[in-house]
Amino acid sequence: MAGGDTFGRAIGAFVGANRLGNAVVELTVDSGKKENHEATIVPEQPIVITVYLAYAEDAQRQHYLTLPVNEGSSLYDALEQAGWLVKFPELASWCQEVIDNTTPTAKRWHVGVYAKKQPLSYILQPLDRIEVYRSLSADPMSQRKSKSRG
Repeated sequence: MAGGDTFGRAIGAFVGANRLGNAVVELTVDSGKKENHEATIVPEQPIVITVYLAYAEDAQRQHYLTLPVNEGSSLYDALEQAGWLVKFPELASWCQEVIDNTTPTAKRWHVGVYAKKQPLSYILQPLDRIEVYRSLSADPMSQRKSKSRG
């Protein structure tokens, strides 16, 4: 890339890397002088992905949220970042009980992704739908049977 300055001199720039991986900018002016300047390296910004959260406390109170999280965030991180561990104390206490479990237990598990129960350490993927499940008061199959008998 070459240009000129207000004095009509030709100016060029070369961007490379030194042996330490730092960016080096070499400026040249038509007089043949070369100046080396170390460029400031800005750390890479983390990649942000979008996930969705859903929780139906009951038939009347349902919560939905679109949440940007850093790539590599866990399911627990997303619940915490969304503020749901403060907003729903019963969810927070349940999370503390099972935070070290790596395999979801069948009837006791309260969170999942796309209707599949996942551990709190599950690493989120872009556009995952995190679902918080509530305990059922009765087995749906037995409820249907009792309705059909009545």
